[in-house]
This record gives sequence, structure tokens and C-alpha cells, in this order.
Amino acid sequence: MTLSLAGRCAETGMLGAAVTSSSICVASRCLFTRAGVGAGLTQNVTDPSLGVRMLDLLEAGADANTAISQVVAEANHIEWRQLVLLDSSGSSALHTGEKVLGRHAIAEGKQCVAAANLLDNENVPRAMVTAFEQSYGHLAHRLITALEAGITEGGEEGPVRSAGVKVVHTVSWPIVDLRVDWDDEPISKLRTIWKEYLPQIEPYLTRALNPEAAPSYGVPGDL
Repeated sequence: MTLSLAGRCAETGMLGAAVTSSSICVASRCLFTRAGVGAGLTQNVTDPSLGVRMLDLLEAGADANTAISQVVAEANHIEWRQLVLLDSSGSSALHTGEKVLGRHAIAEGKQCVAAANLLDNENVPRAMVTAFEQSYGHLAHRLITALEAGITEGGEEGPVRSAGVKVVHTVSWPIVDLRVDWDDEPISKLRTIWKEYLPQIEPYLTRALNPEAAPSYGVPGDL
């Protein structure tokens, strides 16, 4: 059902994650971030509440391993869940339940962690980690690159239909939150949206933090 990777930019401290799946609207149910705290994914037979719970535990002072362990100990039906968690330092933890569907695998790397299920082959998460580690540039670009590498390595047994990427940094809201909820080529379309959004990131932050300094909005009726 799902390929995902959470990653941290060592240079900027940005945190984020990217995910793709054969299911509709995967990012809205599976991908969770919190500025200064971490990035988490809850996938396979998804329980979105677990993403929030993992980040709450990190924010309360738990490390990634402790947070995952506590969620596994507390949650109902945990045997169906696959969990991914990266904290603000880049440390990671994972859980794959015994009832996770199909061929599945996980891989941890430097400042990143990947997990997947219903795979064509078990090398997919490692290919995603390698692609992330070898990439450079904005964190969102690197996360999408990891998704592309996972598909190139074989991806899911069936076609993916949705994808998303989310990045947090120094403000309380995501500075990047892009989704393709149903499409035959969701990762390609996500890449296209990212290229359009990249030059607008800073203007949107300026509008939020200091509207007086914002350039013309470039819309009809703007004086």
C-alpha cells in the first residue's frame, strides 16, 4: 500500500516526510509533522491517531525509540500498523506489526528512515534511503527524490495513485504541504507542483510574518 521516508536536513534543521500509495489521499491520513519536534508516518492499515500520539510523546521529551515503544504498548490493533518516526535530532525508530500486508521492509540511514509494505521487492526502502543521503538541495526536493528512487527500484506490486510531501522549519505551520490525492502519475505531478511552489515559499512566509514587506500579490484587484 505505501512507501514513505522521513528525513532531516542537517544544514537547516528542517524536518519532513514524503509518502506514496495505491490508496487515495495517503498524505492526509499517514503523514504527520511538527516544527521543532519530528516527523512521523502511520501506515498499512492506517490509524491516523498514532501519528499525533508519536509527536505528542516526542514533544513531551521522549526520544524516538521510547515514543514508538510506548505507542506499540498502548495502541489497539498494533499488529496491523507500520510506524515511522524521526525526531528533531535526526534519530529514528520504526515498528512493523506481524499482520502488515504483503512483502514489507524498513531501512534507517543518516538523518532519515524509510518503510514500505506490499512491495515488489524488499530493496525499495534501502534505495530510498540511499537516494536521500546522496541528494542535496531543499529538503522537499530530497524527499520527493527518495519517492522516485523507491518507484524506480520496483515500488509497490501495483501502481501508486496518491503522494504527498510535508516540511516544517522555524514557524509553527508546515512551510511545504503538497499533495496529489488521486492520479495515474502522482509522484511526477507532485514533482511538478513542487517546482511551481519552490519560488513562492519565502513570499508566503513574508506575507504571514511581515505583510508590510510583502511584494505585490499579483492578483486581479491588487493595488
